[in-house]
Amino acid sequence: MPYVFAIVFLFLAAISALLVWRSYRSGVESGAAQAERRLADSLAQRASTVFGRGVSAQEAAHNLLDVMRSAVILTDGLGRARYVSPLAGHLGVVVDGHIESNEIRDMLNQVVADDTIRDREIEMDVEAESGRITEREPVYLRARIGRIADIAPAGGASPDPDDMSTSGGADRLYAVFLENISEQRNFERMRRDFVTNVSHELKTPAGAISLLAETVSDAADDPDAVRYFSGRISKESARLTELVQKLIALQKVQDDDGLSAVDAKPVDVLRIVREALDENKVQADAANIDLRMYVGDDTVGVTADAEDDTVGDGPAAGKTPAIIVNADADSIKTAVKNLVENAIHYSPKGTHVGVSVKQDDDDVSIRVIDQGIGIPAEAQSRIFERFYRVDPARSRATGGTGLGLSITKHIVQEAGGTISVWSRPGEGSTFTIRLPKANTSKNQA
Repeated sequence: MPYVFAIVFLFLAAISALLVWRSYRSGVESGAAQAERRLADSLAQRASTVFGRGVSAQEAAHNLLDVMRSAVILTDGLGRARYVSPLAGHLGVVVDGHIESNEIRDMLNQVVADDTIRDREIEMDVEAESGRITEREPVYLRARIGRIADIAPAGGASPDPDDMSTSGGADRLYAVFLENISEQRNFERMRRDFVTNVSHELKTPAGAISLLAETVSDAADDPDAVRYFSGRISKESARLTELVQKLIALQKVQDDDGLSAVDAKPVDVLRIVREALDENKVQADAANIDLRMYVGDDTVGVTADAEDDTVGDGPAAGKTPAIIVNADADSIKTAVKNLVENAIHYSPKGTHVGVSVKQDDDDVSIRVIDQGIGIPAEAQSRIFERFYRVDPARSRATGGTGLGLSITKHIVQEAGGTISVWSRPGEGSTFTIRLPKANTSKNQA
């Protein structure tokens, strides 16, 4: 009898082990099937995105937003930003995670209301490049806003249309694209001003010459009148010639081939500055203005007619080592000459105009300093525009064309440098050209 119970027990144990083994196999197969399904779903999801098979949509989308030329903001309908690209961050449109621009918020509200993509050009005031809190400058943006997805509620529940937390577009995701078109708008404005100004500037001396010629003809029997009006014709003709020459010079420096790398050669800045001063000496003497040149930390300076191998009787007296930059010599001389000429025109008689040349480890600075009437703060951002004049009446009296500073700016930029201005009305102006210093060891090699 005990044998029978033992056999039954073994039989039941075998059946139990078989059932456990089958259950284990079933679980393994079920888990494998689920894993295969999850993998298939993942691959299907990747294949269904715009990035194609085998690409992580999340990673690709994030990187795509970062490399786009336009600034990008992803936000819900309430203006709560979920993503802000680096470009958008620099514009200051989003503050503390919320869109602060009233115009952008207004566009977003309209898109939320009718679910229609909208485009608009907007203008904003942003912090100026100077970094001063009180200084703002306008920025023109092309804005485009549209809905791109719905936002699923937490936990995957279906959205409740009566839930106040999802009203006003809070359950939808919108894309805000901002393209900075300030440069384009400024260029269009400058082009319109250029056409208007060049037409006026050419018409004025041409009309004056025609009228004076008729007057000379009518006064043929009066030698004194003929001499007077002939002199006026010569003056207007010279003004017209100067205007045309400066227009040609401006076109040359704006042309991509105007100042090629072939033109850039080692140039002694001291020699260039001295030549520029010499060419303005006649005008300076006529206006009773003293021209002086300063090198390094010299505070005494040397007059324009001093010998070439001296820099005055101050601390830097004696021969001065050359200060070398890689540039086109004639172009740099034109740039300095234009600045000195302007300084003479806008300085009272009996004052002086100084040109300082100084070098540091990387740059060479050329400063043209005057004691003139100065430039108002609101005009300083526009003085390098073509034909722009702070005082048009004074420019006409001195024969200015309004092109000198524009030409100077282009020349300096082509040479890899920068130009800036400091000025205060009644105290004078300082124009500073900075050029990269040449590698003299390389040049000598």
